[in-house]
Amino acid sequence: MDRLRVASSLAIACLAVLIPQAVGAEPRAVVELFTSQGCSSCPPADKLIGELAKDSSLVTMSLAIDYWDYLGWKDTLALAGHSKRQRAYAKARGDREVYTPQVVVNGIAHVIGSDKAAIDRTIQQTRQSATPLMLPVTVSVADGKVTVNVAAAREQQGQGEVWLCPISSLVPVAIGRGENRGHTIAYTNVVRSWVKLGDYTGKAETYSVPVASFQTGAIDQIAVVVQSGTAAAPKIMLGAAQHPIR
Repeated sequence: MDRLRVASSLAIACLAVLIPQAVGAEPRAVVELFTSQGCSSCPPADKLIGELAKDSSLVTMSLAIDYWDYLGWKDTLALAGHSKRQRAYAKARGDREVYTPQVVVNGIAHVIGSDKAAIDRTIQQTRQSATPLMLPVTVSVADGKVTVNVAAAREQQGQGEVWLCPISSLVPVAIGRGENRGHTIAYTNVVRSWVKLGDYTGKAETYSVPVASFQTGAIDQIAVVVQSGTAAAPKIMLGAAQHPIR
């Protein structure tokens, strides 16, 4: 009997190894980290986002801001649009909370970016209270094109915008001045630009974009988000996906 149990356990274990895991499952959270190379409190958050990026159920993005550049080091990855996005979130929430490192979860809640327990808790809270990411989004890359399919709304999910974000998976930066001078910090899933694919009105949509239109040597994946509201007033994430491009 014991031998049979052992054999059965081994067979099940081997079968589990052989069966491929589901790919492209709907994500449970979009995690945006607002960070800066000139922020001495940010490196632990930068490290944490690298750990969270290993979780395939999360769409993780590092958004470098530029408002700390005056402290002595100009952030080499910063986009002015990221600072605007962070301020737009604060205005939409009505709390005026703009700081680094700050994580925004599912477009509607924020926590300190280095606090993993708070991030995990906020993911659960947003899913229970607001039901984000109910809209299926699929991404494929073939023949030099990215194709994005957004499903029709199953319920009253409101209107929004569809954005494609070219991403560099890992960018090490040697920081020469400022609060982090002398350190080399690795930045994970760095957003390089925002490409608006269109407005979402609740109907099924398909978008196609040439990879060459956003490709550089540093970009190796993309994220797509369907977000309610507008860029000036971002709200809950309706759907999202992340996909390698090479």
